[in-house]
Amino acid sequence: MSLVIAYGRFAARVNSLLVVLLLGIGAVSGAVHSQIAPLKLAILGDSLAAGFGVKPAEAFPARLEVALKAQGRNVTVLNHGVSGDTTAGGLDRLDWMLADKPDIVLIELGANDALRGTDPAVTEKNLTAMVEKLKAAGVQVWLAGMYAPRNLGPEYVTAFDGLYKRIADKYQLPLYPFILDGVAQDPALILADGLHPNPKGAQIVADKLLPFVTKNLDDAAPVHRPARP
Repeated sequence: MSLVIAYGRFAARVNSLLVVLLLGIGAVSGAVHSQIAPLKLAILGDSLAAGFGVKPAEAFPARLEVALKAQGRNVTVLNHGVSGDTTAGGLDRLDWMLADKPDIVLIELGANDALRGTDPAVTEKNLTAMVEKLKAAGVQVWLAGMYAPRNLGPEYVTAFDGLYKRIADKYQLPLYPFILDGVAQDPALILADGLHPNPKGAQIVADKLLPFVTKNLDDAAPVHRPARP
């Protein structure tokens, strides 16, 4: 075998190895990029999420994102709170929210249904429709509960308060029982309207919600990002 032929074969083999190596580097680079892309957690909520009466950075979704990042978690919290929104309104704007391509959606709706005395069966129907639509879109769903005003009577209270657990049990969803846990009816944590958290109250909402979020992030990891247009 001539030296020229031998060298040619050696060069061809080296070139082949380089191609394989470069393809491998590209694949690793793509995998790393997918891992470092932030996880999107959307809060589909009402004025409690929107931060009525407080600055945007003081609302509980913003506080929650800060707390998650302080733990080294690459999570972006998308605030889809609309003041005054009901479960019917949340259902109507679901497609608009999905345009942000969230990986997980925490539904925080129902307070305004109860304040308006909406039939709990209607609220349950709307929340169920949201859950089914989100799951069909490949999005993980979490649920935040609400309690009805006690002056609506025991029959209404029982029907309303229990609907969140019924939905969570039916669809095997993580349930945070009461979004205003530790804050409701505490004058030091509520605005003068008696309903909405002040900045200190919003921080407590985020602090108390954090363990629920981190536990379910860990239980759900890795989140598989479905291909969406």
